[in-house]
Amino acid sequence: MSTATEPRTAGAAGRTAGTGRRGGLLWLVWRQNRGLALGLLALLVVGGIGMAVQGSLMSGYLAQHHIAGCAAISTNPRCDGLQDAVWDFRSAYGNTFRLGQLLLFMLPMLVGLFVGAPLLSRELESGTHKVALTQSVGPLRWLTAKLALPAALTTLTAAGLAVGYLWMWRSGGQETLGAYWYSDSGFTALGPVPVAESLLMLVIGTLVGLLIRRTVAAMVITFGVSGVLTVAFMLVRPYLLPPVVTEFPKSGPRLPDAAWRLWEGSLTRALVRLPQGICSSASDMQKCLDDHDAVGSYVVQHPASHHWPLAWLESGIALVLAAVVTVVIYRIVRRRFG
Repeated sequence: MSTATEPRTAGAAGRTAGTGRRGGLLWLVWRQNRGLALGLLALLVVGGIGMAVQGSLMSGYLAQHHIAGCAAISTNPRCDGLQDAVWDFRSAYGNTFRLGQLLLFMLPMLVGLFVGAPLLSRELESGTHKVALTQSVGPLRWLTAKLALPAALTTLTAAGLAVGYLWMWRSGGQETLGAYWYSDSGFTALGPVPVAESLLMLVIGTLVGLLIRRTVAAMVITFGVSGVLTVAFMLVRPYLLPPVVTEFPKSGPRLPDAAWRLWEGSLTRALVRLPQGICSSASDMQKCLDDHDAVGSYVVQHPASHHWPLAWLESGIALVLAAVVTVVIYRIVRRRFG
C-alpha cells in the first residue's frame, strides 16, 4: 500500500514544484516590469480621465452655444453669426485636444523606444538572462513570459486611450474643432490604429534589442525605424482603398470638409479628365485651360465613409507585420539559446 502511495506523492510534489517554477518565472517578469506596468496604467488612468472630462466640457460648450457642426468658415445658414463662438471654442479647447492627439500619435514610438528596445537588450547586455535560462526554464518559455506582460499592458493602454480620444473627438465635432479624420496625426490616433501600431513597435523594438544587445543603441535604432514606418504608413494610406472621383462639370468643387481630397484636376466640356497640374506651369493659366476646353473640375477623394475601412486595413497590415516580427524573434531565440 505504501508502495502505491509513494509514486503518487512524488508525482504531486513534482507538479507542485513545476507550478512553483512557472509562478517564479512569471513573478520574476512582473518584478522586472512592474515600473513599466505602473507607468502605463498611470498613463491610461490620467489620460483617460482627462479625455473624458475634456469631451464632456466640449460637448457642453457646443450645446450651450449651438455651434455643433459649424466650421470656422461655413456655408451652412444655421451657422451665420456663430463664427466667433467657433473660434472661442477652438481657443478654449484646441490645445488640450491636440495634446491628447499628439500623445496617441507618438504612443507607438514611445512603446518601441521605452518598452520594446530595453525588453531583452537590458538582460542580454548585463547577462542576467543566463540566470533564468539555467533554472530549467526553456528559452521559448522565457521569451513568452517576457513578451506577454508588456504586450497585454500595451494593448490595454493603447485601447483605453484610443477610446478616450474617440469620445473626445466626437464630442467636439471634427468640423467645429477643425480636426478631421484624415489628418496624419488624427488618423493615427483614432480607432484601432494606435493599438495595432503600438504592438508593432513593441516587437520591432524587442527584435532590435535582441540583435543589438545594447540598450541605448537599440533605443536609437528603434527611434529611427519608428520614424520610417510612420512615414511609410502615411504614404501607403491613401491607396489602401480605391478613392472616389467626383466630377463638377460647371462649377468649382463643393465637397464636405470631412472628405479627404487627394488631388484634383480640370474637366473638359466633353467630360474628359485632364491630368493634374496640366496648366500649372503655364504663364497664363486661364488661357491654357481655355485652350484645353476646360470648363469644370474633378476631385479624387476619400469620403468620410472610408475612414473606418481604411483604419482597419492599416491596422491589419500592422498586426500582420507584428506577427511576422514575432516569429522572427522566436526563431532567433531558439537558434541562439535553444
